[in-house]
Amino acid sequence: MRRFGLVASVVLLGLLSTPIAQAETRCANGRSKQAAMWLSIAHPGLGEYFLEGWGPWSRMPQRKFWLGFIPLYGWPGYLQVKSADDAFHCRTNDDLSYPPEHDS
Repeated sequence: MRRFGLVASVVLLGLLSTPIAQAETRCANGRSKQAAMWLSIAHPGLGEYFLEGWGPWSRMPQRKFWLGFIPLYGWPGYLQVKSADDAFHCRTNDDLSYPPEHDS
């Protein structure tokens, strides 16, 4: 009987913690942080574009995207890491400095 109580407690605790863990993997707009991060790893700016809901080309962070074509600065390089970090933290700015001045 004691073992059943212990198992039930562990299962209940696991069920209660699942929504909290899922909420932490999403941005305020409901989009996946990890999907945005991986898109930015593919090319700088794509993750932020995804977080903005795709749509018109003007939603793309233009500087990150175009400077992303410069080898060793864009992809692979600094902007790839910067863009992935911004996307993972739900930031959708075109700021190229690090650390970010503020979270948006």
